[in-house]
Amino acid sequence: MNELEFEILDQIYFVESFEKIRQAVGIEAETLKQTLKTMIEKGWVKCFLNHFSEVVMDTENFEENYQNYYYLATKEGLLAHNSR
Repeated sequence: MNELEFEILDQIYFVESFEKIRQAVGIEAETLKQTLKTMIEKGWVKCFLNHFSEVVMDTENFEENYQNYYYLATKEGLLAHNSR
């Protein structure tokens, strides 16, 4: 886990919007998008349409809607974060 992934996981112990994560971490939207995509592929992060409805991920939907989604660390993500 790199430093940016660690910082992002710090922000998503609870469901948070893309923009709130971006502001908290202080990075460009494109960098956050790519990092979140990688973390989703690793199984560390889940996407939501709102605070309650999880999104079944596919690359096309993510590329189109990533800024509208909300994000949450998975159990695996939290374990990786806390074991660092």
